[in-house]
Amino acid sequence: MKIDPIDLLLKKDFNPSKKKFYFISGNEVTLIQKIKFIIIEKYQEFSKASLEYVENINDTFNGLGLFEDKKIFLVKNCNGLNEGVLNKFRETSSTIIFIQENSPKIKKIKNIFIQDRDSYVIDCYELNREAKIKILNKSLDSSKIKIEKNLYWFLVEKLGNRFGFFDDSLSKVLQLKQENINFVNIKKLISINEDGKDKLYFSILNKNSDIVGVYREKILNSSDVNELYYYCRFFCQLIIDSKNEDEYNKKIPIYLFKEKKFLIDVFRRFNSKKKKLLVKLLSSTEKILRKENNLSLISGLRFLLTIKKITTS
Repeated sequence: MKIDPIDLLLKKDFNPSKKKFYFISGNEVTLIQKIKFIIIEKYQEFSKASLEYVENINDTFNGLGLFEDKKIFLVKNCNGLNEGVLNKFRETSSTIIFIQENSPKIKKIKNIFIQDRDSYVIDCYELNREAKIKILNKSLDSSKIKIEKNLYWFLVEKLGNRFGFFDDSLSKVLQLKQENINFVNIKKLISINEDGKDKLYFSILNKNSDIVGVYREKILNSSDVNELYYYCRFFCQLIIDSKNEDEYNKKIPIYLFKEKKFLIDVFRRFNSKKKKLLVKLLSSTEKILRKENNLSLISGLRFLLTIKKITTS
C-alpha cells in the first residue's frame, strides 16, 4: 500500500516494524534520504537491529536463517525481485528497504509492493504547497512559535521545494527567539530566490514574444519549470479562492506591495467562467507533474502562455 512521505515524516508514533518491506521511490533525493533515515532510526528504537547494505536482494539470503538476529537490509538493486522472493523473506525476522529512483523499468516491481499487505510504497517528490503548509504548521506548533499571517505565507512561498533546503531554512527560522521573528531577520537567514523565476508571472500581460524571451532566459531545466509552476499556482490559487476583490486584496502577502496594483488588475479580469478554466489548467498540469515527475520546458511555457490567454481573453 502507499503512504504519504509527509505523513510518515510528521508521525511521531510511527512504528516501522509493522511492515516487512519499504519501497522508496521518486526523484527528490533529499526527501528520499530523510525517509530512509526515519525508517531506520525508528526501527532501531523498537529493536536492536543491525543495518546491512546489499547490492541485490538475493544477497540478503546468504546465511540468513529463521532464528537470525533482526536486521535491516538496505537494497540498492531490485533486479530479480518477484513475489516468490518476497514470500521467502517474509519468513525471517528482518526488514528490507528498497530505494529506487523513478524509472519506467520499476513500474512492474512497484505494483508488487503496492498490492502487498506487508509493504509500504513511499513516493518522494518536491514539496508542493500543501506539504509545506503541513510541515510548517507542525513545526510551529511543536516549537510554540507564533508568526503573523503575512510572514507565514511568505515562508510557504519562499522556503524551497526540495525537502533538504526547506528543512535547513526552516530550522534556522525556528532557532530565532519569538521577539526576533520578523521579515528583516528571516530574509537574512534564508536564501531567497532572486533569479526572477517568480517574476515571470508578472509578465503575463506582456506580448507573447516578450514572455517567451524572458522564459528562455530564466528557465533552463525541469527543476526551473517545476519551481515556476509552484510560483504561478500560488498566485492562481489566490484568484480562485477569493470571492471578491476586497477578500483578494486582504490575501495578497505584504511583501508583494510593489506588485499589488498589477495583481488587482489581473483579478479584475476574472469571472466565474475564467476561474473554472484556471482550475482546469492547474488540475491538468498537476496530473502531468505527478505522472512524469517533472514538467518539460515546453510544458512550462505552454502553461504560462495559457494563464495569459485565460487572463486576457
